[in-house]
Amino acid sequence: MTLHVLALLAIVLYLAAAAGLARPLLGGGQPLNRLALVLAGSAVLIHAGILLGMHRGALDLHFFAALSLVAFVVSALTLLVNASRPVAALGVIVFPLTAALLALDGFLAPPTLPQPMDWQIKLHVTVALLAFGVLSIAAALAILLALQERALRHRQFGRWLRALPPLTLTETLLFRLISAGFVLLTLTLLTGVLFVDNLFGQHLAHKTVLSIGAWLVFGVLLYGRWRHGWRGARAVNLTLIGMAVLMLAFFGSKAVLELILHRGM
Repeated sequence: MTLHVLALLAIVLYLAAAAGLARPLLGGGQPLNRLALVLAGSAVLIHAGILLGMHRGALDLHFFAALSLVAFVVSALTLLVNASRPVAALGVIVFPLTAALLALDGFLAPPTLPQPMDWQIKLHVTVALLAFGVLSIAAALAILLALQERALRHRQFGRWLRALPPLTLTETLLFRLISAGFVLLTLTLLTGVLFVDNLFGQHLAHKTVLSIGAWLVFGVLLYGRWRHGWRGARAVNLTLIGMAVLMLAFFGSKAVLELILHRGM
């Protein structure tokens, strides 16, 4: 019961933080950035406590638990990004989504038990979660970048556009995040090779192939940026393609096995 109350409180705080950041987009007032980030930080801390309590202090990688864990990581990283490069629109996207995924795990998902893991596998999973989180934020930024470029081309200087950071800042931050995510994804693949037994078995073959595919997409994008100055629509499209492939790698089999075939992983 206590966990449900805490989950509800975290959901309200996430939504309140998103509303504060979205204030210029909705009513034209000044953004409540500082208050919103404090609310979001409180929500993230409560979310961490919920994950520890609900899943017995262990890494639970069942479908809904994994979604809630990834959402927590993405929200925490969003706070870090906003601490150095304020991008309020990120929180408008990320925090409501995190609230929804926390609600699914806390109120609708069946209870699950974490599977025991060695420290090596925990390290591999932790690095993978960080890679997924960083690249998820990059994908959200890519969407914002595409919206900004489209609005500027059509001279649609609406209130929401003025609330976004300059286009060059968004693009610079996008490639910094992709670079960091690419390094983390490389480490994920390396720790998988070193620590995961039978990497191409135990429902892991497609995850490995898809993860390598995503790694290649992001690698090509970074090379194109360095060698040919790729930007704009090409950068956005490759970012979203790479993220879609990575999402299939992380959650595709979980959705099929747990939600359709009703088999645990």
